[in-house]
Order: sequence, then C-alpha cells, then structure tokens
Amino acid sequence: MYIRVKRHKTTYFIQCDPTELTLDIKQKLQGLIDRPSSNQRLTLLSTNEILDDSKTLAEQKVENDAIVALTLKKDDNEFEEVYIARVEDFTPFS
Repeated sequence: MYIRVKRHKTTYFIQCDPTELTLDIKQKLQGLIDRPSSNQRLTLLSTNEILDDSKTLAEQKVENDAIVALTLKKDDNEFEEVYIARVEDFTPFS
C-alpha cells in the first residue's frame, strides 16, 4: 500500500505496509526531508488523529491511499499547525 504525506505544497508518496509502525514512516521521511523523526508529527486527515509512533498503521486505521499531514517542530519546541495548500489557493497568472 502507499500513503500520501502532505505538507504545504509538497506531497510525498510513501510505500508502506499496514504492519509498519508510525515511527517507521517517520524514518522513511527523515531520509527525504532531513529532519529527525522526533521533530515530525503525522496526523491522519480523515480523522484528525495524531498518529502514535508505537502503533502500526493498521491499528490506527490508516488505509491505502490515506492522506497524512506532516508537521514539524518549530524552534520553540511546539509543532506547527497543519497546513496543506489547495488548488483553490492559487490563482493563475494574468
């Protein structure tokens, strides 16, 4: 299966297995975004649930083609708000 991990204007397509832990997904992302897994938070958009690092995707009802929001820890140790750009947010140049 795969999941779509979105942050701002970027989407990462991550191939994974339902038995993988959330932490495994964060470690795959770490190689792509160069941010340690401890500075990442994944939220399942369909339920707005923050995914638990120690649980499998299946346990958290993450299904094939699920959309997961990625937020990163800021300098003040708080996580940024979920923001995913939508097509409607952009207007064509005249």
